[in-house]
This record gives sequence, C-alpha cells and structure tokens, in this order.
Amino acid sequence: MIEFLLEKMRANGGELGVAEPSRSCTHSELIDRVVHWQQWLKDQHVPPGAVVTLESDYGIDAVALFLALIDNRNTIVPLSTDARAQHDAFVEIAEVEYRLNPSGTCQPTGRAAAHAMYATLRERRHPGLVLFSSGSTGKPKAAVHDLRLLLEKFETPRHAYRTIVFLQLDHIGGVNTLLYALSNGGAVIVPRDRSPKSVCDAIETRKATLLPTSPTFLNLLLLSGEHQRHDLSSLALITYGTEPMPASTLERVAQTFPAIKLLQTYGMTELGILRSQSRDSGSLWVRVGGEGYETKVVDNRLWIRARSAMLGYLNAPSPFDADGFMDTGDQVEVDGEWLRILGRVSDIINVGGSKVYPAEVESVLLGLDNVADVAVHGEPQPITGQMVVATIKLREPEALDQFKIRLRQYCAGRLSSYKVPVKIRLVDGPIHSQRYKRVRSGPATAEARN
Repeated sequence: MIEFLLEKMRANGGELGVAEPSRSCTHSELIDRVVHWQQWLKDQHVPPGAVVTLESDYGIDAVALFLALIDNRNTIVPLSTDARAQHDAFVEIAEVEYRLNPSGTCQPTGRAAAHAMYATLRERRHPGLVLFSSGSTGKPKAAVHDLRLLLEKFETPRHAYRTIVFLQLDHIGGVNTLLYALSNGGAVIVPRDRSPKSVCDAIETRKATLLPTSPTFLNLLLLSGEHQRHDLSSLALITYGTEPMPASTLERVAQTFPAIKLLQTYGMTELGILRSQSRDSGSLWVRVGGEGYETKVVDNRLWIRARSAMLGYLNAPSPFDADGFMDTGDQVEVDGEWLRILGRVSDIINVGGSKVYPAEVESVLLGLDNVADVAVHGEPQPITGQMVVATIKLREPEALDQFKIRLRQYCAGRLSSYKVPVKIRLVDGPIHSQRYKRVRSGPATAEARN
C-alpha cells in the first residue's frame, strides 16, 4: 500500500527525512522505524481493517507508525495535543477499537467499529483516515477518507522541499505535508512549537525551503521581528491557507520577503488539498483544481467535486449533491479561471441588507497603528439586523475611549460607514486558535473590555 513511498525513500536513503528539534533521521532510518512498527502491530495483534487512534504530535516515530498503519490497512484516527480535551469524545464518535501511541502503548477499547463506511474500506482492502471538522455549528463532524484515494495524487513526482510542519496529523494540511514531502524525497521539519521564534529557529537550523502556514501566523511573525533575528535565506516558498488572507498582510509579507514566492493554497477536510496557483506573489487571485478535482461557481459560491473526497461523515448527513459536488460555503469573486476567496458565507455580516466580509474589515484595521491582531464578527442589532464587532489585541496598552476615536477616524475614507465596527473589544490574550486561525466568535482568551 505504501510501496511507492518506500521506493522513493530508498532512492533518497541518505537524505534528511524527519527532523525533530533534538534529533533527526534519514529516509533509510525512517524506513527502519516503519519496519519496527510493522512488527510491533503484529506483536500487539492489531488486525488489518481495525479502527485505531494515533495519539501523538508530529515526530519520527509518529510518522513511522502512521506509515505502518497505512500498510496494515488500518483506519487511522489521529489525535494531537491540540484537541486533547476532545479525545474521549472523538474516540467514541469514531468507534475506535485500539488506542495507540508511539510510546508503545496499545489499549483495546472493547468496541466494534460497525459503521457501513468502515465495512466499505474493509471490502476494498484499503486503509482509512478519520479527521474531525467542527463545521459551522461547532459540533465535531467525523470525515472518513479512503486513504488509498488520498495517496494517489502523490504518485506523480513534484518538487522536493524541506518543509516546516505547521499543522498536525489530525488536520488534512498536516497529512498533505507529510505525504508530499516523503513522496518527493523531501523532509518534514518539526519546530519546538508554533511560536514565531521556534519556527524561525527550525528554518535556520534545518535550512527549510518551504513554510506552509496561515495568514494569522504570518502577521504575528512580522510583528515579532523574529524574521530579522534569524537567517531565513533558505526559504524559497511560503504557502498560506486555512482562512482568507487580509490584503494588507499579504502586501507586508511580499515586501518583507521579496525573494520568496508566496502561494495561496485551498483545501478542506472533506475534499483534501487542491493544487493551486496564485496569479502572482502579491495577488489574492488564485486558480485551484488539478487532476482529480472539478470546480464550479454557483451564485458566487464555490462548489468542488473530488476523486479523493471523503466517503462521508460518521455522524452527519452527506454534504454532496447528486452529482458528487460539495458546496464549500466559500463566497468568491470570479475573473475567468481565477478566483478570489472572500470568506465563508456563515461569516458574512448583514448590516441592513448590505454584506460585510470580516476579512476586508480586518485587513483595514491591521493597518492601524498599535493593532497587533484583529478578528471581526457580527452580533444581533435590533434596527439593522446585525452590527460589526471587532475584537482587537493591541501591541501596547491604550485607553479604550481614545482607541475608538482613532479607529473611527482611520476607517473614514477606507471603509463604508456600515462596515466600520460599532462595538470594539480590547483583549490581552490571543484571538486565534491553536492552529493560528482567527476565532471570529469573540475573544478566544482573556476578558474583553467593552
């Protein structure tokens, strides 16, 4: 099942395969660890087709065990520390039969995974993957993938990169990073954590050439100044996704890193990661698709059909129409074959019948002096239906009344009056998730000062 990956790894045996902060391994050494975990699965009597967790963050043995589980045709439920509070709930939803981790623990749960989609995978003799997506309601939805279909696109050779791991194996982006790197003779580089300093340390130490990340992280990286204290000259490509990129942030990143190519990516838990091409490094216009994907725009909403799409949800209705297309929920502008992602329809704020896209307001506010980060969302308002609310983290303390005056003066001429935030919240803590994605439902941490 993973023979094409192993062949590529053998051909690049002496090259760096996986690098942790304190140790690393070559492709040949990684193969040795895969063999170790293959034998361990036999010793633990984990049968092919069983539904198992992989409870670990990225690391050499986590990667090796992941590959061994694919080869054993297991359905893998990756659980990282990002979602530790939800592990038990995820185990129950996914009908997990064995809980595994790279420290060598194998715990049978006594459950029997009886869902029809698991039966389909066993009949196909294919490995599976279960990833959780919160969706618009916040209720975790368990997406079941046929891993063989996800693997297919990596059989076509591409460029080799030394890639920073930004998302874990319980995210479609983290899985995509691993499979792309190994299938092309590249390396995955694990930073100590996802702070700007640790990421820059890893880039400098391991000579990383690719940083896949989020717009929120790139904004925080520029604010931190760590890019000025580290040698990032090895970087050739920065890719960004998971949320709309504010135009102001993209402009600052392009100016700061003129020698580095910037590429917008697009993907979803349910569909996988599409191939993409930005019109240029400073452009928010992107072309998405590639082999195995079809796109269409209906009423300015992006729909996608994918060969590698999930089989379905374990605990929710199928989101696919009769032709196999899925409404992504993303509102887009179209210019020929190019798209500009405006944001999720569920995030759009309706002020007296006029649409407000949070990313547009955030882009303007990020240019205001003393603003470190901002997240914009809508709240009910009796007269206009909704009002615009901005949750803001400042670089330095400032009186709220004074800041409100500055903000409204700054927005005049830059935003239509109905787009200017009516309510402003100043917070001390981060307003992004552990995956560095903006949280638009109010402050993520700390008390808000209205």
